[in-house]
Amino acid sequence: MVEGVVIPAGERSDVVGSGGRRSRAGTSQVGALGVHLTDPRVEASVLGVLHGVEAELRASVASADPFVTEAARHLVEAGGKRFRPLLVALGAQFGDPAHAQVVPAAVVMELTHLATLYHDDVMDEAAVRRGAPSANSRWTNSVAILVGDYLFARAADLAADLGTEAVRLQARTFARLVHGQIAETVGPRAGEDPVAHYLHVIAEKTGSLIATSARFGGMFGGASAEHTEALAGYGETIGVAFQLSDDLLDIASESVQSGKTPGTDLREGVPTLPVLYARAADDSDAASVRLREILATGPLVDDALHAEALGLLRESPALKRARETVRSYAEDARAQLAPLPQGPARGALESLCDYIADRTS
Repeated sequence: MVEGVVIPAGERSDVVGSGGRRSRAGTSQVGALGVHLTDPRVEASVLGVLHGVEAELRASVASADPFVTEAARHLVEAGGKRFRPLLVALGAQFGDPAHAQVVPAAVVMELTHLATLYHDDVMDEAAVRRGAPSANSRWTNSVAILVGDYLFARAADLAADLGTEAVRLQARTFARLVHGQIAETVGPRAGEDPVAHYLHVIAEKTGSLIATSARFGGMFGGASAEHTEALAGYGETIGVAFQLSDDLLDIASESVQSGKTPGTDLREGVPTLPVLYARAADDSDAASVRLREILATGPLVDDALHAEALGLLRESPALKRARETVRSYAEDARAQLAPLPQGPARGALESLCDYIADRTS
């Protein structure tokens, strides 16, 4: 899942100031995602949607049982990028962004995303999520799984108010998410290219929900069918690009940039794109050979081996190749925008392509 820059809840609580004035917190939230909003009207519209999402998220997870409410609000109140609602808000700019169904559509997408995070933390045995204790560590795995199920149910309930097509799309997106998680859990089958398998997993787990978010923005903003399809294609591709760029940041960045300790995936034995490229390389220089030897040992829990592998990866042809792959996806996403009219909304989506291509350079 795309989990890069985290915006603390305190910075997001007032996305739009009183009287519709743009707040510094809301602007920084969007800017942290690499999106540049150059038109004040578009910026006010987007931030207004995000403000509405924050209010409706808290209301939508409330339950008659105080414990369920507390557990369901745990991640809502921990903060986050709200990347998927942002894509809904931007997609709606190609129609009527003030349509009453735009905010509920964005809430459906964010609830679906949050539900997957509860389940991911159980599968990953994570202790922390967004700087706070994960639900499974604070309560139990069973509670975390059930709360994730509850959020999926709430998302489906809200989708029903949006119409049959919204329910169908949300269900199909959920199916893709599950297929992606299963593929990741099972791993590449015999004879399957590990890189192709990894890219497929990311498209299913991450790209699918971001694609539906952009599609929902077009749909419920009343954009044309052609524009809505372009938005969906862009969403899937930029979602994959964003996740791949997170892979690179785990290797190449300082912790302040990536939001986590560098080399975390490497230490845990998670085979991200730079590692997969390094494993598959046939470079015969001493550094490449040594790197393959270390990576073949599995999770790098030994501090000395971990530091050595991290240093070798940062200077490797594999990292350069991974950067080129990210840039290729970002440019492909930009090409998907071709059917959309020129203007500040399209410019904002293009700025995200630039941000992703540049953040790992």
